[in-house]
Amino acid sequence: MKPGLGIMKSICFCLLILYAGWCPAATAAAHPEMLVSTEWLAAHLNDPKVVVLQAGDSDRGDYEKQHIPGARYLSAADFTTGPQGMMVELPPVEKLKQTFEDLGVSDDTRVVIYTTDWYPVAGRAFFTLDYLGHSNTALLDGSLAKWKAEGRPMSADVPQITKGSFIPHVNESARALLADAKTQTTPGSAVLLVDSRPLKRYKDGHLPGADHIFWEETVENSKNPVFLPPEELQKLFASRGLAPGTKLITYCEVGLQASHMYFVAKYLGYDVSMFDGSFYQWNELEHLPVIKGDSPR
Repeated sequence: MKPGLGIMKSICFCLLILYAGWCPAATAAAHPEMLVSTEWLAAHLNDPKVVVLQAGDSDRGDYEKQHIPGARYLSAADFTTGPQGMMVELPPVEKLKQTFEDLGVSDDTRVVIYTTDWYPVAGRAFFTLDYLGHSNTALLDGSLAKWKAEGRPMSADVPQITKGSFIPHVNESARALLADAKTQTTPGSAVLLVDSRPLKRYKDGHLPGADHIFWEETVENSKNPVFLPPEELQKLFASRGLAPGTKLITYCEVGLQASHMYFVAKYLGYDVSMFDGSFYQWNELEHLPVIKGDSPR
């Protein structure tokens, strides 16, 4: 190797990771690029390759009052669907492609997602893009709550959007179906189920063999959704018997809390899928057996 070549490679790598919004010296996460700081986003608001999405329900009221400058609104109605209005399924790929292209997302876009709604809505938006194969997607750590607490700028202006060009590369392994969940409820399964609901809901009835991590345990609190340090997240997973390298399937009620846990597990390096139908499909539609109490079986 020529003198100085190794140094140049190191410099290039550092520039790359700074652009992505993370630093390997400060984290033990396997995929730290999946989470960006408010500082990084503030420095990249005018970057044409960055698209900021505010995920929420069909009511755009909060967004129209104020949002992060340049942010576009992503309605849950455009990336979720399901029976009786329950958000338990992904819409057709072509609809999702149109939704994200209309918001200016292209193949080379760095997408950053936040929400003013229940925080798992942001996780569901991340899961959807991950399912579509858009790997350059991140959540904003602390979401809008942290951004506003730091006195960062807000805007009521709706940005002019140039339609993107996005070719989905569907990652079917991101989504678990009912048959997958059924298979993993058998004793001795190499794949572990993770119930992401509150402990009371877990005790009231859960899939056979499922371990439990309530999604709120992974952040400081639900109103200030700053993620715990990776080392603490790893300890949390280990305390529930979820060893590194284990294949996981997350679920919840209708696929929102489970999407958040899908994000956390992938961030830490687990091979993970999200059971889209979740407990609603298992219990309400299919009437399959459940386990009551705080033990997996």
